[in-house]
Amino acid sequence: MDTQPTTLDAPAIAEFLTRHPNFFNDFPTLLADLHIPHPHGTHAVSMSERQLIAMRDKVRMLENKLAELIQFGEENDGISEKLHALTLALVTASQPQDITAALAIHLRDGFAVPHHALRAWMLTGEPMPGLDQPVSQAARDAVAAMPYPVCGPLAVPDASDWFGEVSPHLRAFACIPLRPAAAAAPIGLLVLASEEAKRFYAGMGTLYLERLGQLVGAALVRMQG
Repeated sequence: MDTQPTTLDAPAIAEFLTRHPNFFNDFPTLLADLHIPHPHGTHAVSMSERQLIAMRDKVRMLENKLAELIQFGEENDGISEKLHALTLALVTASQPQDITAALAIHLRDGFAVPHHALRAWMLTGEPMPGLDQPVSQAARDAVAAMPYPVCGPLAVPDASDWFGEVSPHLRAFACIPLRPAAAAAPIGLLVLASEEAKRFYAGMGTLYLERLGQLVGAALVRMQG
């Protein structure tokens, strides 16, 4: 037997209407006679009009969400294209200076990253001028402890000196371990930097930064033969 609510509090009424979906079919005039507050104003509207307003609000929310997803997709497509162009430059590099030149050009012109610093260690081949400058053991240990790129404040304090006279003006950093392959030990560090405090921030996505670190690491290892 169907049990009717014994009180007329809001949850009981909501439960009753949920269990009796044909209620307003049996009392159709109620839809026109009931008036409830307008969700975006002070005047009252009919229930049917209120439902229409709710549907419009939902459609507007879905449209905004779709526009946001499309924007993210377009941004990701753009990043993928730029990373592909850099990949081609690294693949065709024949000398260590070709790697550093490709990074400088593509980071500046393609990704609008004004400053970067690159250091490498654990390389077994010929020295790479400009890349094999001394790096403290503390900095190496800090990089080895990074499972993925770290954005925001400088995660490797020693790297501040790598930027020379511009260092005091830098506010945001992305420290990218150079791993020739996923889960491999890092062979160096690439640091991206900007004067804009919000350019690199904690919590931002690091998928493309991680791939960048793998690309540069693999290029350096290939250069070593």
